[in-house]
Amino acid sequence: MAVDTYQIIILATLFIIYGIFLMFDLFGRNENYGYLAYIVAVIPINYLWSMSSDYVIAAYFILFILWDITLLRDTFGVYFKKDKEINEILLYLVLGILIQIIISAILPEGDSDLQVNTEQLWFFWLPNIHSAVFEGESLILGFKLAASLLVLLIVLPLILDIKDEEIPLPMFIIIIAIFILPFLYISYIWIPGPETLGVLTFLFSVILFVILLIITRSGKEVK
Repeated sequence: MAVDTYQIIILATLFIIYGIFLMFDLFGRNENYGYLAYIVAVIPINYLWSMSSDYVIAAYFILFILWDITLLRDTFGVYFKKDKEINEILLYLVLGILIQIIISAILPEGDSDLQVNTEQLWFFWLPNIHSAVFEGESLILGFKLAASLLVLLIVLPLILDIKDEEIPLPMFIIIIAIFILPFLYISYIWIPGPETLGVLTFLFSVILFVILLIITRSGKEVK
């Protein structure tokens, strides 16, 4: 599908809007609108996807990159500048993810051509990175790495946040359950298949369990 000049201008403008919210703190307004970058990031991405189904992998790859950049910005703000809150970061990131999931159910239904190069999971049309249609191995690899980095940037701050905290063993189950979906997705994009999916997710969960044992306290230690 040919892309005209007007579409390129609109797409570039939408990316500029994302950049404004990404660098919002530089304006010195002392407002928290910089968190909106997580939500605004989905706008240019879905416009790019709407231009052609050929761009679906590239669109999601760029989306993960934008979220990675925003998470790196906020992680720096949490641990160095002390002007960001982990709870706020996760809230806006989850909102961005939920909005994207909803759009993935609506956009392809309005234009059936956008269902090409995707696979349907319940009501949602997600990029089919395991399809033989795609020949760009570097793009697929970039997609996988960007998605994996996204999960890492979510897990790492949470682990650091609860380091040396008093957390009873039963709470570990709740914490691990929160990460089941991200672990499942990472397992799926790297090695698809029902058996492999379960095995890798179980492995990741056990590793997280061991890490939690090491970095947290029960509150009953003998002094």
